[in-house]
Order: sequence, then C-alpha cells, then structure tokens
Amino acid sequence: MSEASPQLPSTQYLTFMLDDEVFAVDIAKVREVLEFTNITKVPRTPDFMRGVINLRGSVVPVVDMRLKFGMPSTAKTVNTCIIIVEIEHDDEVTVMGALADSVREVMELEPRQIEAPPKIGTRLRSDFLRGMGKHNDRFIMILEIDRIFSADELMAVGEAM
Repeated sequence: MSEASPQLPSTQYLTFMLDDEVFAVDIAKVREVLEFTNITKVPRTPDFMRGVINLRGSVVPVVDMRLKFGMPSTAKTVNTCIIIVEIEHDDEVTVMGALADSVREVMELEPRQIEAPPKIGTRLRSDFLRGMGKHNDRFIMILEIDRIFSADELMAVGEAM
C-alpha cells in the first residue's frame, strides 16, 4: 500500500501595513500587538531603533520597520502599533517591538498561495522575504523575521538595554 504524500500545512500570518504595502509575519513569531505607547529614546543606537518600552516590567527595544526597509520614518497615527515579535538568532531569542502603520488581520495562507520572492523590484533584500503571498488579487510580502536583523544589529540593540 503506497502512502500519500503529506499535504504541507497552511500557515497563519499576521498582516500589517508599512506605507502602502502589506507585509506579513508568521503568527508563531508574534507575542502580541500593542497600541502605540511612549518610546524612550536610547543614545548611540542604529537609526532604525526608535528606543525602548516597558512591557510588564521588561525592557523591550522597538524598531521602526519603515526605516529598516529604507522608507520614511513611521508617523504616529491612531492606527500605529507595536508588534511584539520573537527573533531567533544563533539559538538566542530576542524579544523586540516592530513599529507598523497598522495591523490588518490574521490570515491563513497555503503553500500554493505563496511564491518565491522576486530577485528585483522590491525595496527589501530578498533574503528578508520568505515569499510573496497572494490574497484577493493583492501581494503580501511575507517576512523572514529572523533574517531581518544582523547579529551586529541585534548586539547593538542588546547593548542599548
């Protein structure tokens, strides 16, 4: 009796806006979404690092994803939020806040709805992207959150705390 090949599971993603683009991150990497709160600036940190917040007694660095991706800085609006994510690098987990213009929804994408990232035509380095999702005739850039920050950047963020 032959075994059927296993169906790849669909994955849930949290989608959010940066500028006019839709981005997504694997929901397994997301701890929570916070309303925009007071961010304390930290001197001598990379430009994209906006500062730190107090999250239930823990100091959490907050990065401006727009600046990280070469866009204009995030402007505070009623929809601006901080997505708390866990980034894994060299077997260490760093909890970080990612500033986004707004959060849209949690959606499920099946592997057949995701294509390989393009080699050109996007502001992001393609190694930041897990792929391009398609939903309602719109592309969603699915981020590989563990690859967005280099070890040096994570170290600079860690030293700031």
